[in-house]
Amino acid sequence: MHLSKTVSILSCLALSLALQNTTHGHGFAGNRFFPATLTTDDPFVADEMSLPTISTTVDSDGTRETDLSFAIAKKITPNFGIEIGETFSKFATPGERTVNGQQNLELGAKYQFYINDEHETILSLGLDTEIGGTGRKLIDADRFTTWSPAIFFGKGLGDLPNSLSLLRPLAITGLVGIDIPSSWQSVTISHEEGERSVDIEQHPASLNWGFAIEYSLPYLQSQVKDIGLKKPFNQLIPLVEFSFQDPVNRGESGQVTGTINPGVIWSGKYCQIGAEAIIPINSRSGSEVGMIVQVHFYLDDVLPKAFGHPLFGGQK
Repeated sequence: MHLSKTVSILSCLALSLALQNTTHGHGFAGNRFFPATLTTDDPFVADEMSLPTISTTVDSDGTRETDLSFAIAKKITPNFGIEIGETFSKFATPGERTVNGQQNLELGAKYQFYINDEHETILSLGLDTEIGGTGRKLIDADRFTTWSPAIFFGKGLGDLPNSLSLLRPLAITGLVGIDIPSSWQSVTISHEEGERSVDIEQHPASLNWGFAIEYSLPYLQSQVKDIGLKKPFNQLIPLVEFSFQDPVNRGESGQVTGTINPGVIWSGKYCQIGAEAIIPINSRSGSEVGMIVQVHFYLDDVLPKAFGHPLFGGQK
C-alpha cells in the first residue's frame, strides 16, 4: 500500500472517530483538558499514539525537508510513562539529488510529579534521548547521542474570577530543557586531488524551550457559558505554539533559531486532528512558511482493555 493512501485512510478514520463524540481524552487537571500539542511536548503522562505527523519546511539554503513521524507512549505507573518515536525524512535541495531515510530513533520518559485540579495545573519531569547512529548516514543523521532533560508544565486559567470569565478557557503548556550531545565535535578527513583536508564540526549544547497558548472552545461551552456552538466548532481548540533553540557554548552562543506556529486542534473522544503553520523567526530558522499536520489517538479510550491502565499500580 502506498504511503499517501495509508495516510489518507488513517486521516479518514480519525475524522470519523472525532465526529462521534464530544471531547473526552486523557490530559486532564480538574475540568481542564490539555490536548497533545504538535510542536512542544505536552506535560501529562498518557497512553497515546501520533500516526502520522507530517511536516514540511524549507531551510535557509533552500532545502525542503519533509518529515513523516510516528510516536507511541505507554503509562508504566499512574505517573510515569515511556515513549518511542521514529521519523522518515526527505531532503530536496535545488540542483542536487533528493535523498531520504530514517532519522535516529528517539526514546523518552516522563514523570508527572504534581497535579492540582482546583488550579488546573500539571508539572512533569522528562528525559528524551536521540540514539546516535541509528539513522541513515546519507541524510546526515547524527552519529552521536543527544540527551534532553526538561521540565514540563500546564496551567489553565479556569480559576480566574467571573469578571474575567471569557479568559477562563485560556491555558498555557510548555517546557524548558537542554539538549546535551554526547560528542562535542565531529572530525571529517577527506582527500581531494591529492590534498588532505580536515573538517571539524562543533556540537554545542542548546537551551530548548517553548510554550503553547490555547483557547478551548469545549471549555468555554461546558465551564463558562454555552454560546450555542455546534459540531465541529464546539470541539476546536485554537492555539499558537512557540519553539526556540539557543546554543549555549562551542562558539555558537546567541545563534537562536525557532518558529511560531499558529493553528487549531479538533479533539474528539478517541482522537484529535491538528494543523499548524510553521513560521521561522529569522533567516537561520528557515526561508519559507511551512506546515505540520497530525493525527493523534487516545489509546486509553480507543483500546481501554489494552491501554486503559498502567502496567503497574493501576486497576485492570
